[in-house]
Amino acid sequence: MKAMILAAGRGERMGPLTASRPKPLLEIGGVALIEHHVQRLVACGIDAIVINLSYQGAQIRERLGDGRRWGVSIAYSEEGEPPLEAAGGIAHALPLLGAEPFLLVNSDVFTDFDCRVLMRSPRPPCIVLVPNPAHHPSGDFGLDASGRVRAEPPLLTYAGIALFDPRLFAELSPGRRALKPLLDAAIVRHELHGLEFRGLWIDVGTPERLEHARAAALER
Repeated sequence: MKAMILAAGRGERMGPLTASRPKPLLEIGGVALIEHHVQRLVACGIDAIVINLSYQGAQIRERLGDGRRWGVSIAYSEEGEPPLEAAGGIAHALPLLGAEPFLLVNSDVFTDFDCRVLMRSPRPPCIVLVPNPAHHPSGDFGLDASGRVRAEPPLLTYAGIALFDPRLFAELSPGRRALKPLLDAAIVRHELHGLEFRGLWIDVGTPERLEHARAAALER
């Protein structure tokens, strides 16, 4: 199975930390955020990874190379500026992803989620949901007892981790496209499934949350 790591964002809320380098290269325990994801994906059996690039993308390409040091093949989807957002970036990368379901991971989350749980899901699209963090108390989606995602409360937060079928993005026109409208439409069609995860998960979106992730890594 292939995986895609979303790594094209600017990370503007990081301030000076991302003035000259992309957020996926910020380090936790001496390892870049995106390297943590590569290592965990390889440990789960992923043998090919696609990474989308925009802001300072050349630095990511230089840092990771072709992936051979981890025993994985890494290909890059160049978006130019501005980045195409999540759904637009996925649609742009479809020629590299192929026709089979693939894992998706946001590069700016720090987590110990085991992607093998998601890889066993027979029903893509399937997204991972977490308890609402303090910075996002309103949540995104609900989850019923059968594992179907819904729009009604109580709401959980989308973790930036999912199993998708490329067909979900095949009809998108080129350009900047957000992911949530596609997920909302899948909910209406009763096609979106979810898993709740209550382990380590941090959205590394600010310098404060980066320090929180670094402290969590030290504790482990």
